[in-house]
Amino acid sequence: MPPRKVVLDTNCFIDAGASDAAYATFEDFTTRAAPRLYLSSVVSAELRAGAPRPAERKQLEDQVLHPFERRGRTVTPSAAAWRALGDVLATLVRDEGLVLRRVKRSFVFDILIAYSCREIGALFISGNTHDLDRIARVFAFDYAAPYPDLASI
Repeated sequence: MPPRKVVLDTNCFIDAGASDAAYATFEDFTTRAAPRLYLSSVVSAELRAGAPRPAERKQLEDQVLHPFERRGRTVTPSAAAWRALGDVLATLVRDEGLVLRRVKRSFVFDILIAYSCREIGALFISGNTHDLDRIARVFAFDYAAPYPDLASI
């Protein structure tokens, strides 16, 4: 059986910049996970939005985005993922009283990424397991907090 695919949430990339120690932990994990690491096009868009200056954008593209694209390791939400997004939000409105106008964009994005991970059998790694717990009440997918032991997945 091939190694399981892994997709990192945007918060993993952002948190890596918080300190030298956080970056070292991120770098160690991504180096070990490289053969099975994929990038969500949703995460790519969020990272691009956070790099408005040309120098930042070039560094992001050269060091993060292009290596995934060159290797064909990007995951893009399918039509089914977009349908699931609407279904999840409707279910949470009905069952939990979710107010759509108060839904954070990151929650919407997490639904798309989670469903995309489900479709390819990937583990979704995110520091926001609270929202992922909520999504998992509507549809099953695998997720973990940063950074799980690769031998266990």
